[in-house]
Amino acid sequence: MLDFTINEETCISCGQCASDCPAMIISMDTNLPQIAEDLAQYCIACLHCVAVCSEGAVSILGYGPEDGITLDTATVAGPEAVELLIKKRRSVRNYQDENVDPELTERLVAVASHAPSAHNDRALLYTLVDDKGIIYDLRDEAFAGLEQLIDAGNLPEGMEMFVDIMAAWKISGKDILFRGAPHLLIVSADRDCAAPLQDAIIALTTFELYAQANGIGTIWNGLATLVISELVPSLKQRLGIPENHEIGYTMGFGLPALNYQRTIARKAPRINRVK
Repeated sequence: MLDFTINEETCISCGQCASDCPAMIISMDTNLPQIAEDLAQYCIACLHCVAVCSEGAVSILGYGPEDGITLDTATVAGPEAVELLIKKRRSVRNYQDENVDPELTERLVAVASHAPSAHNDRALLYTLVDDKGIIYDLRDEAFAGLEQLIDAGNLPEGMEMFVDIMAAWKISGKDILFRGAPHLLIVSADRDCAAPLQDAIIALTTFELYAQANGIGTIWNGLATLVISELVPSLKQRLGIPENHEIGYTMGFGLPALNYQRTIARKAPRINRVK
């Protein structure tokens, strides 16, 4: 049930909740917002109606104004701060050999879950490896699986770089596969969702920026994504990722072992301006 309720004492009948409803199911026919019973099925649970209400009069699906942060009293980062956060982001490949505080990790994922989702599916699975000891075990299993593929000559065409990655690990113990990150976040979704891959990438981008704001380094790990999703399928099962899930991407993260001292310049972006 939607449990769409209006506080009649505070509602001013402005109609903003109705005009901003993506599913267009809120009406103002009685001068108060309402949702007809036969239209309830079309609600996508976006909670725009709760967020837009200036008087805090709307509740739906068990969520009301008291569950959010009132934005006119909150401190929101200005454009300069957000610009600096984006420009200072780097791919981190040198990490401290210690775990991130579990409470911080939980908060990073919780904030990332607010990222946009196609059709508001919100069906992503966040597979989290937040213990560096487990990463060591996964790394051993990954390299063992890769070695079997290489020795049997079954490495798929176009994946020849894994021969060199394997050699670096065996000869010098250099971990190119996981880049030494003590933690992993793998985001996946049922293939039947509206946009599983896109949703996963958007969520990880959100996670990365918030991680950056908290002093946590990250790296987009395409190599680990390939190994888990295609080359060593036992890893997917080991991680508890459902068979019908499509992995969007894998991100390594942890406390960086070094600090970058400045932003860098980039070439001007290519813009195709339509006139």
